[in-house]
Amino acid sequence: MSAILSPAAAGGASAPDRIEFKRLKAILVGSLGNLVEWYDFYCYAAFSLYFSSAFFPKSDPVAQSMSTAAIFALGFFVRPIGGLLFGYIGDRYGRRLALMASVLLMCGGSLLIACSPTYASVGVVAPVILLLARLLQGLSLGGEYGSSATYLSEMATSKHRGFYASFQYVTLIGGQLTALVVLLVLQNFVLDTAELKAWGWRIPFFIGAGLAIVALIMRSDLPETSAFEAQRKRNTGRTGGLKLLLQHPRECLIVIGLTMGGTLAFYVYTTYMQKFLKLSVGLTDAQTTAVSAGSLVFAALLQPLYGALSDKIGRKPLLLGFAVLGTLFTVPLLTAIQHAQGPWEAFGLIACAWLIVSGYTSINAVVKAELFPAAIRATGVGVPYAIAVSVFGGSAEYIALWFKQQGMEGGFYWYATAVIACTLLVNLLMRDTRRHSKIDAESVAH
Repeated sequence: MSAILSPAAAGGASAPDRIEFKRLKAILVGSLGNLVEWYDFYCYAAFSLYFSSAFFPKSDPVAQSMSTAAIFALGFFVRPIGGLLFGYIGDRYGRRLALMASVLLMCGGSLLIACSPTYASVGVVAPVILLLARLLQGLSLGGEYGSSATYLSEMATSKHRGFYASFQYVTLIGGQLTALVVLLVLQNFVLDTAELKAWGWRIPFFIGAGLAIVALIMRSDLPETSAFEAQRKRNTGRTGGLKLLLQHPRECLIVIGLTMGGTLAFYVYTTYMQKFLKLSVGLTDAQTTAVSAGSLVFAALLQPLYGALSDKIGRKPLLLGFAVLGTLFTVPLLTAIQHAQGPWEAFGLIACAWLIVSGYTSINAVVKAELFPAAIRATGVGVPYAIAVSVFGGSAEYIALWFKQQGMEGGFYWYATAVIACTLLVNLLMRDTRRHSKIDAESVAH
């Protein structure tokens, strides 16, 4: 009797169930690799308060922060090169290979920071090595965003694409959160402040290099997306590269316009917020880390909720919600945070900000992936995004600290508002990508 039972009836999984399981596993592994990469990258921001004096021995803590922020920004300026390089690999040779190469390069950058000599031992060579390491990490992340956004969007089904693609920012935020958790553990249970400044700041970078190797092994077993396989069969000669990218100027401009306000808001409430809470609000190191970690947990929980909502009502309403509310409330929110009376009030205000910013972060990856055909998708998502992030995201912390140093901290709030307002204009003019998806159009056509 059992010989004639179907696999499902016999206790096994049906073919559709097995396919769905493989899909979910691939999305999970791709997301976890993304988490590791962003952990490595954000360890720099999380621990910069401790290692800045090792590379830039100045008496002014704001000046030290500006020096480390400048190198943080320079790491962003090579991201368009990484987007072009790894985008070409992803479009020409496969999304999986691009994901593996990017995490391997991140491992090298983290290991180099972990082993870097200090200014006291080698002088100016120390910040040069730090800069080189950040450039390697910038190249890696330049390729990671476009490759992972493309992979997650192509692996997801049309009905739940916004939900599944939102996990890119869940893990992106998760990487930053993991860096803060490591910082909390080291601060409170392992090392004192003097030890952290002397040598303890190296520990998270060693951890990151090891995790990157684990992510590389996991990604080596990922299946390729059906969208890429179909494109490879259709056309092997016109995939990836700058020349093909330039044939999509409207889409590239949309990506830049969407990203400029969204990425600036994201970096204001993540990497810069840690220094803002300490230097402007006046919280202690432990309070700053706790508030930052708590707000990131809240932000991570919002991403799949907003992503699922976009599958129901479309992408454009969420993008418009972010841009309108961001334009109206950035100045009031940052002003209120600056004058917060204690960590709980600061956390509540930052949580309010995340209710706005998540309208962008949760779906920006899938929106960009839906704009481009498969032959240029990884490059199209990665390169214009990296350009906008380099200009507006990587510079956010440095510009904010410059305004503070000039005694005009409120000027930065208005600068952020103006950039978000530009994104609002783009949101008003673009079509809803859920209803006009290039991914779905290719599925129907083939």
